[in-house]
Amino acid sequence: MDISLQKVEYRYAAGSPFEKLAIEDVSFSVPSGQYVAIIGHTGSGKSTVLQHLNALLKPTAGSVVIGDRTVRAGRKEKELKSIRQKVGIVFQFPEQQLFEETVLKDICYGPMNFGVSEEEAKNRAEYWIEEVGLSREILNQSPFDLSGGQMRRVAIAGVLAMQPDLIVLDEPTAGLDPRGRKEMMDMFYRLHKERNLSMILVTHSMEDASVYADKIVIMHKGKKVHEGTPREIFADAEKLKQWDLSVPEVVHFQRLLEHKTGILFPVVCLTMEELVAQWKQLSGGHPL
Repeated sequence: MDISLQKVEYRYAAGSPFEKLAIEDVSFSVPSGQYVAIIGHTGSGKSTVLQHLNALLKPTAGSVVIGDRTVRAGRKEKELKSIRQKVGIVFQFPEQQLFEETVLKDICYGPMNFGVSEEEAKNRAEYWIEEVGLSREILNQSPFDLSGGQMRRVAIAGVLAMQPDLIVLDEPTAGLDPRGRKEMMDMFYRLHKERNLSMILVTHSMEDASVYADKIVIMHKGKKVHEGTPREIFADAEKLKQWDLSVPEVVHFQRLLEHKTGILFPVVCLTMEELVAQWKQLSGGHPL
């Protein structure tokens, strides 16, 4: 499912004395099956953009195209529920949205709310609980008896059980340790690849954006200021500074290495494995 924002503007409390312009003239597209990261400093408008992706917010100017539906400014929209079924949002700390007495009921709630039978919802719950790395044995437990990491995976299973065409990830690894963060991001990337799921990652992590995304969109002070591939984006550290952003640690290390040795790499390396391989090739096998 393709999705695109076309000259989108949003004003909070529009027409009131408290009116505030949050984003303006934002345009970008996410073709079906693509993984896009949206990055930007706090207050850049990332979260406002996110809420337009499944019509939680409707633009005060411009339009949002979600599959075969177009949400336009100034037009009353019907059947927004169908849009929200196609676009699943994993909010920051999704475990805080758990509320049912058992894990099974919590995962089933979303699908059944969209008209799926109880039997089918249970089948989906049994399937997705294992896909997120948990055992079916916990389905009859209370979600509040689980660890924080398990609760987060249950909440994610609840989103996936609605079988959306697009997954929006809002800082999905917030509060996790490095190992947990990598496991979580690898899980989403696997789903993206295996199921050709479109993904939009809203993140502060330059590392996650560089490793997983096909394309990066940069927001700054409510506007989209740049977009490109991770190699294009992180090749120019000085440009990123003007938007209060930095390069991933591996890119920073590469620049220090180039400065110290005088050996210039032909490409920006996005992982340490890639950097080591490039260094061996350029240095004739000399260890780092």
